[in-house]
Amino acid sequence: MTTAVAPLGSVALTRLIGGHISLHSCMAGMRMAAPLMALREGHSALAVGLLLSLFALTQVFLALPAGRYADRNGFKRPVGFCVLFASAGAGLAVAIPIFPVLCLSALMTGGATGVASISLQRHVGRSAQNNTELKRMFSWLSIGPALSNFIGPLMAGLLIDLAGFRVAFFALACMPLMTWLWVRHTVELPPVPVKTGVGKGGAWDLLRDPMIRRLMLVNWLLSSCWDVHTFVVPVLGHERGLSASAIGAILGSFALAATAVRVALPLLAAHLHEWVVVTAAMLATALVFAVYPFMPDALTMGLCSVLLGISLGSVQPMIMSTLHQITPEARHGEALGFRLMAINASSVLMPMLFGSAGTVLGVSLVFWTVGASVAAGARSAWHLRPPAHKP
Repeated sequence: MTTAVAPLGSVALTRLIGGHISLHSCMAGMRMAAPLMALREGHSALAVGLLLSLFALTQVFLALPAGRYADRNGFKRPVGFCVLFASAGAGLAVAIPIFPVLCLSALMTGGATGVASISLQRHVGRSAQNNTELKRMFSWLSIGPALSNFIGPLMAGLLIDLAGFRVAFFALACMPLMTWLWVRHTVELPPVPVKTGVGKGGAWDLLRDPMIRRLMLVNWLLSSCWDVHTFVVPVLGHERGLSASAIGAILGSFALAATAVRVALPLLAAHLHEWVVVTAAMLATALVFAVYPFMPDALTMGLCSVLLGISLGSVQPMIMSTLHQITPEARHGEALGFRLMAINASSVLMPMLFGSAGTVLGVSLVFWTVGASVAAGARSAWHLRPPAHKP
């Protein structure tokens, strides 16, 4: 850290996590409620797929500009705009609940959530006083999206059943306003003095650094594992004749395991090295992917899902900690935006690729191909060791 900043206390961190949960819950609830409304109104599965892709699509184009904006303007101004856009996006669905408006709501709530997460991650990363604190704080921060993916859809589903879609959309539109209540007292960090020549190039200029190239490759490979698991498990479950509730339980066990390991990581942060955790996670993921297609029933598939949740759930805090250590401080927001752009581009494109490959080659081969790619990428993860730790 090159700029002296005050440490972020536990109360301040809790408020930031609460704000993140409130905003992310709005998007997660809309991501469940909007497609459900479209289906009930008779729209095709293709239309629903397009609607879902819009939640990630906006972030692909907004991530880099949002990162640069956060680098220039700090935390509260970007988050304030995100609160307004997310609340307005969900509010449009209350006023005019038709498919084109739902698509606009998806663009607005998805984009606002992505931009806010960049500002939040940048603020927390700059507040950390040392590498151990980086790992600990990002481990706590990563719990927020996992809880949001539970709170948002559950709240929306209950309100839809009790009072209808408009009431659900109205409640979701109020969630971002709660974000501002959580974060409005956050103390802005001092601006980062930009050195001559730093930040002059475009975002792709960051990739000139071999460490950043390795980190982005590793991050993309592991993000693809999340996507392939979400996509392939329902297909495998259907082939084995499993019920919808059993398939849901398998995917739910993955989410719970990922959340559990992120709760444990802050307690172990002082004893962990980022490159060791990421390398071990990649090798473990490759091994689970190798055996997953041979699992014959819901119980064994659920066990694999738990193991995969543990390995993949441990990665994000380590990735974020490494990113803040190897990126110039004046470009933290831009680097975070670049990472988010790559992840969301993968989330838009990879399911279509998996679907095409699964149809032609079979879903088992999709698992094995991605697993082999992750195993090969473990070498890049090991080379993320900082120079001080290299023999």
